[in-house]
Amino acid sequence: MSTLISHSLFPKSFLAREEEMAAGFAKECAVVTHYRLKTVPGQGLVVDPDSKLEEELVVRPTSETIIWNTYRHWIQSYRDLPLLINQWANVVRWEMRTRLFLRTAEFLWQEGHTAHATQKEAEEEAHRMLEVYRSFAEDWMAMPVLTGPKTEGQKFPGAIYTLCIEAMMQDRRALQAGTSHFLGQNFAKAFDVKFQNQHGELEYAWATSWGVSTRLIGGLIMTHSDDQGLVLPPRVSPIHAVIVPIFKKPEEKEQVLAAAHRLATALKQGVEKQLHSWLNFEPVVVKVDDREQYQPGFKFNEWELRGVPIRIELGPKDLANESCVLARRDIPGKEGKEMGISLSAAPARMAELLQEIQKNLFQRAKKFRDDNSYEVNSYDEFKEKIENPGGFLWAHWDGTRETEDRIAAETKATIRCVPFHRPDEKGKCILTGRPSQGRVVFAKAY
Repeated sequence: MSTLISHSLFPKSFLAREEEMAAGFAKECAVVTHYRLKTVPGQGLVVDPDSKLEEELVVRPTSETIIWNTYRHWIQSYRDLPLLINQWANVVRWEMRTRLFLRTAEFLWQEGHTAHATQKEAEEEAHRMLEVYRSFAEDWMAMPVLTGPKTEGQKFPGAIYTLCIEAMMQDRRALQAGTSHFLGQNFAKAFDVKFQNQHGELEYAWATSWGVSTRLIGGLIMTHSDDQGLVLPPRVSPIHAVIVPIFKKPEEKEQVLAAAHRLATALKQGVEKQLHSWLNFEPVVVKVDDREQYQPGFKFNEWELRGVPIRIELGPKDLANESCVLARRDIPGKEGKEMGISLSAAPARMAELLQEIQKNLFQRAKKFRDDNSYEVNSYDEFKEKIENPGGFLWAHWDGTRETEDRIAAETKATIRCVPFHRPDEKGKCILTGRPSQGRVVFAKAY
């Protein structure tokens, strides 16, 4: 997998080459029409009307067009395939109502663009990347997701089909957390990307694209956090534990601080030995909060706010007993505290706790999603439940764009995905009564 940085501006005609994409992104594009400003007395800086561009430029909303214009020069033979490119890039989408992390006018995202010799290879890549995203969301972020294809009305413009991961936030709204698209030969044809196959014949390349963005940060916050602040799963937390030394008398200070730093070293070494591969070989980070200007209670609140998975309390009485107190962030208050953990056993217990916290956060989020998912069998029931309590509604749909659009217009709920491995249950569409091949998931979304 290679990495590419591509340009932020491209000619408007590039977007128009793939008709479906042009239509899909038309309302979201920021367009540059002039290239110069000038100062006018009394008005300040204004657009110089003499600097109008011959062709307007689009501030990149997504990268397929510029990527495939580049691939046209890179791909000549089947030996050049597959071409697998990953990039991090800023894109701009002119959102009418922005939401921090979730929908911003400009955002950073990771996106991939691949070219393949066969349809089979391209589709396998699209499914493989969906599994990468599912695994990261569930195994690392502890955020349970549904996986499956989008409907025709919700797919990425220009794709043959779009696969997605969909999560439920604590307000019971859906969050599209990542997508993987099978693009067929649409972009290869739009940009004339052909290769010579093993038989000497020219063919159009097969394509995929896929991406996640800073929206995942919003998803992480909204899935786990509480009124005290962030709650971070250990596998993505930048700090795994913080030690808060507690002392009142000056003569206790040196002894407690020295013990805190020894414990930090022992924890780091012990936990890394046990969990190094589980943490993907990232270092274990244990911080000693030795700031003297703040009281322990202030420090407790600050580290709760920042979501550190484990807090360790260490005072003179603990030292006398060669023990410490462990407090887990996912269970606030006394219930999450473990008293009298011996200093020698603390590394092993911390390693166990990190895994327990990761598992608990996932199971808690999954239970919340499952408890707020409902099968509905009539349109009246659908309209009632989508308003109160909300959540994921599993309902029969006749498969038509017309029905999908009408439900969205009347209820603001959209089909989030057609889940893989859904029960094999034929029924009748909740709106039209026409035959349905199975239930799909509706929800209000960000």
